[in-house]
Amino acid sequence: MYQYSRAIYRSIKDLVDPYADAATRLSYRRAILAECERTMERLADDPHYFAQPDRTLFADIRRYFPITAQAQVAWAVREGVGAAIAFIEQQIEAGLLDGGVSRCHATTRKGKACQRTPLPGRDYCPSHQHLERATIAAA
Repeated sequence: MYQYSRAIYRSIKDLVDPYADAATRLSYRRAILAECERTMERLADDPHYFAQPDRTLFADIRRYFPITAQAQVAWAVREGVGAAIAFIEQQIEAGLLDGGVSRCHATTRKGKACQRTPLPGRDYCPSHQHLERATIAAA
């Protein structure tokens, strides 16, 4: 996954605030790389429960760029994270990656993700198995 974080970093590193001094620009670049790597690690660890990773990464790094470069940074982040997501989905479909800890895809009454283990070969736990039947019928 580091190839994706490094690709994002390489595409945006030269857009860092040009008005900052050299030491500050270097610290900005290190922070950007760390955020890119942290996002990719989280995406690889649990891809099902990381909603909008591109928006999260952009929100974390946007302060290091001037307003004139923000659209280009947002585009690079969206494309890089999209490529990483496609790769992870391909690996999960091929059975080479288990997609992190297997958890039920439902949400609780309080709006939090259900933490129970789903039934074998299913997306939902015994408490939420009725939701799987509802999604199959809707399709």
